[in-house]
Amino acid sequence: MNRPVFRFAPSPNGRLHLGHALSALLNADRAQAAGGRLLLRIEDIDRTRCRPEFEAAIFDDLRWLGLHWEEPVRHQSRHFADYRAALDGLVRRGLVIPSFASRREIADAAAAAQAAGRPWPRDPDGAIVFAGDEAVLPAAEIARRRAGDAPMALRLDHEKALAAAGDTLFWDETGAGPCGQSGRIAALPWRWGDIVLARKETPTSYHLSVVVDDGLQGITHVVRGRDLFAATAVHRLLQRLLGLPAPVYHHHRLIVDESGRKLSKSAGDTALGALRAQGATPAQIRARVGLANLTAGR
Repeated sequence: MNRPVFRFAPSPNGRLHLGHALSALLNADRAQAAGGRLLLRIEDIDRTRCRPEFEAAIFDDLRWLGLHWEEPVRHQSRHFADYRAALDGLVRRGLVIPSFASRREIADAAAAAQAAGRPWPRDPDGAIVFAGDEAVLPAAEIARRRAGDAPMALRLDHEKALAAAGDTLFWDETGAGPCGQSGRIAALPWRWGDIVLARKETPTSYHLSVVVDDGLQGITHVVRGRDLFAATAVHRLLQRLLGLPAPVYHHHRLIVDESGRKLSKSAGDTALGALRAQGATPAQIRARVGLANLTAGR
């Protein structure tokens, strides 16, 4: 029988904090309890924000916590060809559309619509849903950008993608969503609209790369924060389109600050390095995130 495979997949764009410690420890605990394997993946597709010193700190912090993982560690920046192959397959099937509207132009169009009393759709995270270049730019400007070398994004045509996917999508959830959802969850990827799969300057997106990586690495159990619960619908759609198996998902509680805000690398919240410098021990970190024993995490 194949052993379960878990993974912890941080991005080296800042120091790990208590929220990362919870996720890393949960993955390690569940892998150990299941007699499974633990993989470490470095999600470093954003070459402008990811830095070598942050990657080195990730390894240092995780070893200090007592984690052990299999080698070699997968770095996303070394596998752009894998993501390109997956993207090319979707392009050949007519499921990808180019978009020349910038993020700022989309945001301005949404703001103008709202000001005029025309609600603009938002995704489950509250972000603006892309409604097509035609809703943002004049036809002549779209044609000009298409004919030139303008920056563009490649987006999944969600209507065609849903038609190609066929049957209703579900995933198995052993944790809980924001409203306590667990068990077999119906995926609703249409709520995200035409998601970005790649940009001219970045050859893959988080959604595409994480799905491809989980498939190639044989990940059977995805344990991650509850903030990614709704995005699992997008991942299930891509898995179906790419012919990849669906892992079992476990979305765990988030560590928040006194105001109820999710911890952030950019804000330097409760960085493990700072806590270590103050004399914290791995056992104290485990207790602080509510994992005093192996059965405490949800």
